Amino acid sequence: MFEYKTYCTFVALLGQYTATNSTTMDIKLTRKELGKRIAELRKLKGFSQEDVALHLKMSRPSLAQMELGNRSIDALELHDLSIILGFSLDDFMASDFVAKKATDKVADAVNEPSEERISVPTLQINKFKNVLLYMLERCAGKPNVGETVLYKLLYFSDFNHYEIYEEHLTGAQYRKLPYGPVPQQMDTIIHQMIENKQIQRVKTEFHGFPQTRYLPLEKADLTQLKASEKEVIDQVIEQMGNWTATTISEYSHKDLPWQVSEDGKDISYELAFYREFPYSVRLYDQNED
Repeated sequence: MFEYKTYCTFVALLGQYTATNSTTMDIKLTRKELGKRIAELRKLKGFSQEDVALHLKMSRPSLAQMELGNRSIDALELHDLSIILGFSLDDFMASDFVAKKATDKVADAVNEPSEERISVPTLQINKFKNVLLYMLERCAGKPNVGETVLYKLLYFSDFNHYEIYEEHLTGAQYRKLPYGPVPQQMDTIIHQMIENKQIQRVKTEFHGFPQTRYLPLEKADLTQLKASEKEVIDQVIEQMGNWTATTISEYSHKDLPWQVSEDGKDISYELAFYREFPYSVRLYDQNED
């Protein structure tokens, strides 16, 4: 699993890298590329960042920064990673690196399908509707809460919950659009709720601009929400519930998941783990490497 010659070579190159403070090693691998390869291997093995960080005896933010290429990797850490993730160092350092090829040479004794721990989220429609109703119960009376603000409150509730608990709240997928993240299938869900007389659509104005608002016609079924889920939603509403559409849109544009996603594409929930202050909501170990 661990090639001593490759390890020694890496140590030497690491020394040159540290001494020159360069962002590119002599082997033409940037810290960003190294981090990307580690992230690919971790997901291929089905491990969370928490799992790997625990085995490396480092904080999760440190591993996240490593995967982003913002933190250097020392030789011993690379060695430990090769054991934890079961990859060949020779293949890892190769210019034609392929994650599956790197792990095939040192396959685990238990051969399980290699999948990302959590893949595409699945929308829980009833859960989503009850989250929306609960938000409207608390916010519909606020003159600033139109469609734009509501979309952002949903987004931050979903992504904050995922960052804290590594589980989906509603499972809604969000797309990167010019005005910020927008939940997919929203029009369909809204139409269903209007047809079922759960909500009412109202056209108004706010500060001279046209605004679409929604009023709840029934109460949310709180049995559909865990106490921890309700707490996350409450925290988002408390923080952002009085913000204007412009303020909350600009804030969402600086959230890393939205920033690094491609225009018009889905925003990956996994990106929530790369957030930094003030967007990160998870309480991490403060003893970062």
